Amino acid sequence: MTAPVVPARTSAEGAPRSSADSPRSSQELIRAEEPVLAHNYHPLPVVVARAEGTWVEDVEGHRYLDMLAGYSALNFGHRHPALVEAAHRQLDRLTLTSRAFHNDRLAGFAERLAALTGLDMVLPMNTGAEAVESGIKVARKWAYEVKGVPADRATIVVAADNFHGRTTTIVSFSTDETARTGFGPFTPGFRIVPYNDLAALEAAVDETTAAVLIEPIQGEAGVVIPDDGYLTGVRELTRRTNTLFVADEIQSGLGRTGRTLAVDHESVVPDVLLLGKALGGGIVPVSAVVARREVLSVLRPGEHGSTFGGNPLAAAVGTAVVELLETGEFQRRAAELGSVLRDGLTGLVGKGVVGFRARGLWAGVDVDPALGTGREVSKRLMREGVLVKDTHGSTIRLAPPLTVTAEELRWALEALASVLTRGA
Repeated sequence: MTAPVVPARTSAEGAPRSSADSPRSSQELIRAEEPVLAHNYHPLPVVVARAEGTWVEDVEGHRYLDMLAGYSALNFGHRHPALVEAAHRQLDRLTLTSRAFHNDRLAGFAERLAALTGLDMVLPMNTGAEAVESGIKVARKWAYEVKGVPADRATIVVAADNFHGRTTTIVSFSTDETARTGFGPFTPGFRIVPYNDLAALEAAVDETTAAVLIEPIQGEAGVVIPDDGYLTGVRELTRRTNTLFVADEIQSGLGRTGRTLAVDHESVVPDVLLLGKALGGGIVPVSAVVARREVLSVLRPGEHGSTFGGNPLAAAVGTAVVELLETGEFQRRAAELGSVLRDGLTGLVGKGVVGFRARGLWAGVDVDPALGTGREVSKRLMREGVLVKDTHGSTIRLAPPLTVTAEELRWALEALASVLTRGA
């Protein structure tokens, strides 16, 4: 198995890496985290020190192909030149004003993001969970002021096995007991129905329903893709019942699936779109609620806000991200290279892979449980120089940067075939 050509190893300044860059070894750094960091993550035992494009390098100088891309936060690869340049340029001018004042970058960002998504108005935030929380608040306010739902009676219908974040309100409607246990009491007002089940969805919607909030493709659940027509059915149902369709595209959006948005595969336009991760280019946290004017206009000064939301640095990087997507290049790459990914995974079915789901450059791969858990397979791949992450059971996710090459993809798939053949 011959590795593809990888970029030369350099420091951030462009000079060859020296041992002084990271005075402690990977193992020393991992041990140092143990007593001082909360144990809310269980990362793979690799300590990344630098990165470029699709490749990362650990403290000792070992290089790995990144097939996770920060759960889609790095859709354009590590340190994409256009995004780094936009950040540097803005760092030299202005980084933060708070929303107490206007800044000269925010209007352009909002105009271009609204145009890219086919919607009207933008509510800028920082993290994906903030976007979801903001979307929930907006939907409830709209229900009371526009739909006429009695005060404090609004409900939101969500799907089982969802992942929208880990704040208290969001875990209130999670079906993942790891995310929920020990964090109650939970926020009321949510109805959970099976994903990809239009009949169950219709039965749950009534006169109190403010919104249907779903992921067009469920990421954390293992890249679960609904049946053709499901999103169209959700749109038709919500329109007929005067209910908002809120699409969480924080992981699936911005080129990942071969279209700008996952809902574009069915030519569906939601009322409210939740974006994050890739919107910050892997440089700064940027998220947004993008919606029809009638919906976001329910917010008035003082009712919602964020000190860092819409800051000039975030707006500059976010604008550069939108500029990359406006060309259509990354959407085309994801679609074309998605065929390479699907073909490679098809060849592994029955050879350690029991099934997979893929759209664009995004796949959930179900490994034969007899060969190990998803984490065990991820650790074996790490030793081969490929970084992926497990989700549930024996499922791993593949979501490389959209800058990945066909050669790199095939090499990663060869590595997967190798670890599945050898087993533990």
